[in-house]
Amino acid sequence: MHIEWNITKKRGNLRPILHYAISLSEYETALAMPAVRIESTIPRPPDASWQHCWPGRNERGPWEPSEHYLLMTPPHREPRITEALKLPWRADNVYPEVEASFRALREAFERVLTESSASEPLELSGRLETSAAVKRDIAPAFAAERLLRAVGTRRKAS
Repeated sequence: MHIEWNITKKRGNLRPILHYAISLSEYETALAMPAVRIESTIPRPPDASWQHCWPGRNERGPWEPSEHYLLMTPPHREPRITEALKLPWRADNVYPEVEASFRALREAFERVLTESSASEPLELSGRLETSAAVKRDIAPAFAAERLLRAVGTRRKAS
């Protein structure tokens, strides 16, 4: 798995945006792994659909985060996802929880990866035939049928 992210913010009252992409390797995709989801420590700002946050409002006023974003790895059918999340406005522009959350996602993914990889491949085939005991039981009837068939075809030919 490969995770790349960047945070961009324009000058002013605009919220920063976290852009990230997660992609699976061919090996990880071939394991048919499910998507791994975690609740991050990245707070979801109030009115998260807004591009801006005015002074004294939402996270720039008295605010305690009540929601956090969910992070998810791609499922095996779509080996790459890209997302964009609005982050809460901060005067210092510091977001240590972003890397910490991606580390937590990686750890959760690696647990599932180890478990999936431990499931060994299998190719199993078999073959059965009629048992010797049954062949002995049906041999007289089989032989009689063949003799009758042979005699019957000779008479029709004559």
